[in-house]
Amino acid sequence: MRTIWLSDIHLGTAGCKADFLLDFLRHHESDTLYLVGDIIDGWQLKKGWTWHQSHNDVVQKVLRKARKGTRVIFIPGNHDEFARQYVGHSFGGIEVVEDAVHTLLDGRRLWITHGDLFDGVIQHAKWLAYLGDNLYTLILALNHSFNRVRARFNFPYWSLSQYLKHRVKNAVAFIDRFEHVLTHEARRRGHDGVVCGHIHKAEIRTIDGILYCNDGDWVESLTALVETAEGELDIVHWGTVSHASMQSDSPALRLNAPSESTP
Repeated sequence: MRTIWLSDIHLGTAGCKADFLLDFLRHHESDTLYLVGDIIDGWQLKKGWTWHQSHNDVVQKVLRKARKGTRVIFIPGNHDEFARQYVGHSFGGIEVVEDAVHTLLDGRRLWITHGDLFDGVIQHAKWLAYLGDNLYTLILALNHSFNRVRARFNFPYWSLSQYLKHRVKNAVAFIDRFEHVLTHEARRRGHDGVVCGHIHKAEIRTIDGILYCNDGDWVESLTALVETAEGELDIVHWGTVSHASMQSDSPALRLNAPSESTP
């Protein structure tokens, strides 16, 4: 790949699918790797450590890629905002920046940002964001137990949090506003598009002539945004969440072509 974008990994939480991410990283090399925020979940680590060996392995794998010549750029998000004090520094070959601009093979310029700075709840009602994070963690725990039962009856994985996001009117409206705010800001800055994370909803689409890309997350959807050697943008779905949660099967690759609809 020319470029890989990853975000919302949430290392340090029980919901992080670090094994699947490690497998993805082993199978993909790139000239540039963008870590687009919420890589380490500082919010959860303040409450207690949930740090498995696989979490260490992911960190070591990224550092190894940096040593071998991959340019690794880290843009902190709201969950790892502690790293914003190190903007302008480099650690183990990993550059810490506030945001970035990436030029695609075809010359288009994409603004790279986590997206939390354009989320009104994060900026003006952080207590509500903390409450939402606690509820989200609870939903993930309930969902894990629920899907263990479903797996025994050979039912596929079902995500309660994704269902709520897509069905609850206010959540859908928030996502739509978020996407439009980011594309508007990209246009204002003179760029052709934007790449972000934050809302855990992978997508590639055009909004009012501006390319909007969200690389998803590694808690439920297990997605990455990639730019191929030919300069095409795709969303990679790595494996099956039910296998990651219930079994030890190796993940399987499914590569989606760019679409105007939600992948």
